Amino acid sequence: MHILIVEDNDKLRPALRAGLEATGQVQVIADCASGEAALELCLQQPPQAILMDVQLAGEMNGIDTAVAIRREFPRMPVVFYSIQDDDAYYRAFRRAGILSHYAYVRKSNYLLPQMIVPLLQDAVYGRSFIDPDIESRVQEVRHKDEHAPLDLLEPNEQEVARMLAQGMSNEQIAARMGFRDKRTISRINGQIYAAWGLNSTTTEEKVARTRAALIVHTGQLLTWTDDGIPQVLDAQGNWVDWRP
Repeated sequence: MHILIVEDNDKLRPALRAGLEATGQVQVIADCASGEAALELCLQQPPQAILMDVQLAGEMNGIDTAVAIRREFPRMPVVFYSIQDDDAYYRAFRRAGILSHYAYVRKSNYLLPQMIVPLLQDAVYGRSFIDPDIESRVQEVRHKDEHAPLDLLEPNEQEVARMLAQGMSNEQIAARMGFRDKRTISRINGQIYAAWGLNSTTTEEKVARTRAALIVHTGQLLTWTDDGIPQVLDAQGNWVDWRP
C-alpha cells in the first residue's frame, strides 16, 4: 500500500514513516509538512491513501488540503488524525463532507502503526471509520448551529444580518453602521451567505438576501433544494420541507 504522510511536526513525521514501513504493509512514497506540498506531491505521484494531520504548516489545513486534492483525485482515501476540539473545527469537517468519505481518529488514541494500517486499508477499500466521540461532537455542533444560525456569524455580520432582515438596503445599513463605502456591506453580505451555505445554492444576490432574511426571522438554519423548496432538519436529523 503506497501512502503519503502529511504532518508538520518534524520529529513525528519520520517516526510515523519508520513505524509504518516497519510493518511491511506500507510503503511511504513521500512525506511533507504542508497542504500545498501535499497537493503538488499528489499531482506528481498519486498515493493509494493519505495519512494526514488536520493542523498543518502553510496556508491550508488538513481539511482544505483534502478538498483541494479531491478536486483532482475524486474520493482519494484520507485517514485524518488530530487533537483539535473546537466548534469551528467540526463545522469545517461537516461543510466539507469529510465524514461521508474519510476515516477520522484522535491522535492520542490511534496513532500507532498497528492501529493505523487497518484504517488505511479500510480507506483504500472505501470503508469509513469515525471515532464515536468525534461523530457525537459533530452532531452536537450541527444541532446547535441549526437552532442558532446567528452564532455562525461574527458580531458585525450578525448586526448586518438583522438589518438585512428588516428590509434595509446596503446604503442604509452602511449609514447605520458608519461605513462610508456601501461595498463593505456587500462584502459582509457575501460572508453571511457563505456561512449559511447560501452562496452555493444561488447565484442571484437578491435571492440569497431573501433567504438570509428568512433564516434570521425563523431562527433556524434553512436550506433550499434545486427546485427552490426550503427545508429544515427535524428532530430525527432528516431534512423535511419547511412550512411558514
